[in-house]
Amino acid sequence: MLRIRPIYISLFILFILGGLFGLMFLSEQGKTENAQTQDDGFYYQDVSLKYPTYATFLGLKKDTTLTRQDVLEVTQIVTPLDIETTDNKSDTVVTDKITQLPDFSKIDTTRLVRIKYPENSPDFANELRTKLASRSCRILHYGDSQIEGDRITGYLRNRLQLMYGGGGPGFLPVLPVYNQISAIITPSENWQRYAYFDPTQKKFSHRKYGAYLSVSRFTAYQTEQPDSTAMSVLPVVKASVTIGKSTKAYAKFRRFTNIGLHYGNCNTPIKITVYNDGVLIQQDSLITDGKYHQYKIRTSTTPTNLKIEVEGKISADFYGLTLDAPSGVQIDNIAMRGASGTIFASSNAGTYSRMARQLKPKIVIMQYGGNTMPYLKDSTDVEKYAKRVVNQANWIRRRAKNTSFIFIGPTDMCQPVNGKMETYPLLPYLDTKLMETCLENNVAYWSMYKAMGGKGAMALWVDEKLTAKDYMHFTWKGTKIISELFFTALYLDLKEPKTNEET
Repeated sequence: MLRIRPIYISLFILFILGGLFGLMFLSEQGKTENAQTQDDGFYYQDVSLKYPTYATFLGLKKDTTLTRQDVLEVTQIVTPLDIETTDNKSDTVVTDKITQLPDFSKIDTTRLVRIKYPENSPDFANELRTKLASRSCRILHYGDSQIEGDRITGYLRNRLQLMYGGGGPGFLPVLPVYNQISAIITPSENWQRYAYFDPTQKKFSHRKYGAYLSVSRFTAYQTEQPDSTAMSVLPVVKASVTIGKSTKAYAKFRRFTNIGLHYGNCNTPIKITVYNDGVLIQQDSLITDGKYHQYKIRTSTTPTNLKIEVEGKISADFYGLTLDAPSGVQIDNIAMRGASGTIFASSNAGTYSRMARQLKPKIVIMQYGGNTMPYLKDSTDVEKYAKRVVNQANWIRRRAKNTSFIFIGPTDMCQPVNGKMETYPLLPYLDTKLMETCLENNVAYWSMYKAMGGKGAMALWVDEKLTAKDYMHFTWKGTKIISELFFTALYLDLKEPKTNEET
């Protein structure tokens, strides 16, 4: 019987380990131009084998030079306001507490990531100031899931309404699909939501989704109108939506007297009845010409329990509600989960135009890029995306006349590489290219990526519980910080010239 000495076994293991370690010197980092992934390994044509390099194995390779202290310093540039309210605080007390503007004696503005403005529009910031200070200024804030639940939008709305006046939360869908604290919306159970940006839903053939890119209906959508015989046997359907003030919202959001119900594609009779605290205040019929309209509800004070009932055999398309004060700033939070900001131009231009003429937006904020990042394979893809998204802004501009555009770029984003979360290699170029393309097309740009700290910041924000463990969405604390960073950058450009000279 052959005896194998332990020394031979040890030498064999050392030989294998040495060989495996030696292969690390032949392994190389993945090339950006081939794919987003940067895993170490061996690559031959379309075949790859993951394998660590010696630098990765020994911990010599780092994705970023950022440290925890760097991120803490970023978060300490500004001091977000405590904007949550409770029942035992009156609106007056809360408003007095939060009307204070940034104290620039305590802010190092040299470390603040500023908004970039187009060189061919030297009066861009002055025009923003004029529009915000006008009697009424509506802002459309389009974005992906990063702004769901009125995140970022709500903080900015509160800040600007305190500066320039205004009230109410602006746009809210009849059928909300995510939690929000701006107002209490309670729809009846027979409402259905259809979103143009939802890839799981079949699109309406007419593509009339309006400026908010989604509709709610109390009967199912049908591609063809029923004939008179079919109509005669259809049952009358009643649906309702109740609107109440949220005790958790910003004080300004609980002040609205101008309520708009936006609808279109109404081709058969629909009765509408409006109550406040059970008392009838309006009763009408919707216009049945199939075009976009706004049904207006006006109250002398903010309604405490407003109920809107609609009744008919076939539902119209209800684009949503707007809850506004008579004047001042209104900001609509238009969150489009999964969207990349490239679908506007394929919607019905006529309906969008008519709705834009009614809403009269003076500023549009677009916040996209995160959802498309994982699918960009090379610099050419980045350049194509930047052009596509700016083309969408130009499409909106042609339908919403005299509108100023601000684009907020994507956050830092991570992917797993060799067991660690690292910034997508194409993200810095995406941020740069979006900025360049925006500025060339008269769109201002704010880099959220740089505001967070740049490459490698996301993992550190997660460690500080400023972003969720999905390495994508801000926590409430992180939302307030990033929102205040943007607001402070904007406020620096909105200050009166005399004040600007003093700082």
